[in-house]
Amino acid sequence: MKCAAFCLALGLFSSACSPQVGTTSESGRKSTRTEEKAPQEKFSAYLFTYFTGNSKAEESIRFAISQDGYNFRALNGNQPILNSAQISSTGGVRDPHILRGADGKTFYMVVTDMVSANGWSSNRAMVLLKSTDLINWTSSVVNIQKRFAGNEKLLRVWAPQTIYDPEAKKYMVYFSMKHGDDPDKIYYAYANPDFTDLESEPKQLYFSPTNGAAIDGDIVLKDGKYHLFFKTEGEGSGIKIAVSDKLTGGYVLQDRYVQQTKDPVEGAGVFKLIDEEGYILMYDVYTKGKYQFTKTTDLQNFTVVDNDVTMNFHPRHGTVIPITAQESEALVRQWLPAGEVLLSAQAKELKKNNLFLDSAKRTLHLPVKPGTDLSAFDPGFVSLPGVKVSRSAADFTKGAVNYTVEIKGKEPQTFAVTAREDHNTVLEGYYADPDIIYSEKNGKYYLYPTSDGFTGWSGTYFKAFSSEDLVNWKDEGVILDLPKDVSWGKRNAWAPAIIEKKINGQYKYFFYFTAAQKVGVAVSDSPTGPFVDSGKPLVDALPKGVTGGQQIDPDVFTDPKTGKSYLYWGNGYMAGAELNADMVSLKPGTTKVMTPDKTFREGTHVLYRNGTYYFLWSEDDTRSENYRVRYGTSSSPLGKITVPANNLVIAKDPASGIYGTGHNSVIQVPGKDEWYIVYHRFNYPKGITMGDAAGFNREVAIDRMEFNPDGSIKQVTPTHEGIKGLNRK
Repeated sequence: MKCAAFCLALGLFSSACSPQVGTTSESGRKSTRTEEKAPQEKFSAYLFTYFTGNSKAEESIRFAISQDGYNFRALNGNQPILNSAQISSTGGVRDPHILRGADGKTFYMVVTDMVSANGWSSNRAMVLLKSTDLINWTSSVVNIQKRFAGNEKLLRVWAPQTIYDPEAKKYMVYFSMKHGDDPDKIYYAYANPDFTDLESEPKQLYFSPTNGAAIDGDIVLKDGKYHLFFKTEGEGSGIKIAVSDKLTGGYVLQDRYVQQTKDPVEGAGVFKLIDEEGYILMYDVYTKGKYQFTKTTDLQNFTVVDNDVTMNFHPRHGTVIPITAQESEALVRQWLPAGEVLLSAQAKELKKNNLFLDSAKRTLHLPVKPGTDLSAFDPGFVSLPGVKVSRSAADFTKGAVNYTVEIKGKEPQTFAVTAREDHNTVLEGYYADPDIIYSEKNGKYYLYPTSDGFTGWSGTYFKAFSSEDLVNWKDEGVILDLPKDVSWGKRNAWAPAIIEKKINGQYKYFFYFTAAQKVGVAVSDSPTGPFVDSGKPLVDALPKGVTGGQQIDPDVFTDPKTGKSYLYWGNGYMAGAELNADMVSLKPGTTKVMTPDKTFREGTHVLYRNGTYYFLWSEDDTRSENYRVRYGTSSSPLGKITVPANNLVIAKDPASGIYGTGHNSVIQVPGKDEWYIVYHRFNYPKGITMGDAAGFNREVAIDRMEFNPDGSIKQVTPTHEGIKGLNRK
């Protein structure tokens, strides 16, 4: 990801955009270069150019806009503004970098020509794009291996960026390349006058003193010196800076990392703030699925400003440039519908992931958090260039409030906006596979989900949340981070389960989790950690007689009749075994395959009520809208499971827009025959439109679960309202 805060001495920055595209070619023609510096116009907004992920559909150029450089809104519904198949040789593009030309009115964009599904060493090309209005673009593919001799061992060409060289009076493109066993190195070459080809042989730009890998370069000119931000690869990967008096060489390393996180990062991008002192350094914290924004005045000291930043999209490796009022108004007019303006609501009381807009009916529903005063509620619509929002009143207790959106150059539109205290979903953000306990030690409820929102279920950490009433939840932070805390499995942190046990008079917490499709266990003295992994997987092989499936989705249960504890797991099969007294090993000879019927897919959960053991499980695939929960009963923790004829516990409710209801746990209010089901479902309202991606953009909900007089479970209706809360009337 990149962002050039370009030639500040010339008052220049970067920028780009486009839905109509010109012809794509492997080479360009020559012409006379006559470009001259134009007077600087007043900038009043920011354009963010980015891509969103590692699937082919996500490897496309997208745009977002901001009035202040902190609050960004996606344009075109966060869909591509260019068709990657039309502009690239691979069908996908990544790492977009945009630049405003020296003439002040031409924009240049460069992107990696790559589809990650083909492998990280599969591309040899970049795409050069050019525009005069940020709307219409022409493009050319430059294949380095074909274009320049001596690149037979070239494996990849990554993350190009552009900067204007005032001495050469040319546009310099710099990028990383890897040849054979050599590390990735940053090179540069000059573009031809039409910006359709590279006219000079690539030369190495930065020479690492350790010959270490360097990628994702971003050059910033400050106080007459060029600052090259780049990512180191391998051990201690992160962002460093090298400084030179000359654009094309002589960079001296400042040997320290400047990212303000211990997590791996990439794609440093720097942009100058328009009406404030200083710069923003942003980067992709790619293992956590988030961006981090930091602020600096000297390019040496950086302060995290994440709490000041909002985005309604998840960017990957992008660039921000300042734009004029005229440019921003054109972008808004082209790609921002009136309804999307209202989806920018940012009030702290909102459940921001669950705003529901009906563009046809011109209605918007705003779900708010518990305790919100709806008689004087301000949704906090973000100020956007060329947009005016006015309202009829502010009291949502009396019904819908009318808001009128005026976009310059378009007819005004009025929307009826309602607000209501909805308790589902219960956690802010994307989470799934929730497991819940009541802690006797602390007298609180604790919730442990899969951290979701990562393409292909690629999350690597677990968090805990606490509550006294099952409605108001506190984020207790990360309790187990696979890359840092687990030696045997560092990927796919899925579907945890936890239990509180009193051992020798002391409460202990045993946290069972999935990592790399194996089941592990970590132990702590507190429900919020820190948890210490046992050092090896507890389950890493299929049970005897099972020929397919995965070792995932653990569940732990203590039999109230005997005090013995049991572990259950499996995808494609259900297995159970008794745990030894140490809770970190299985009792030999007790493992049993317990698959109840053909509807079983995964997500076993066991509870005990009135002498009966209930086994709940998920049917279908988590990517399916029909993912749902069924149950059976048994007379013992490892006994034969009887499946009732009507055994559906919870399923989708299309009338309410609720889909993919599955992978649950259940909590009983201590001392009462009062039960609640905790489950995940597709993100509302977007999930049903997301295809397979709905399966890793899930949210957690809680609804009441009741039993019939004969002990059978009543089918639960999933709701947006949720439960009232245990301490609320």
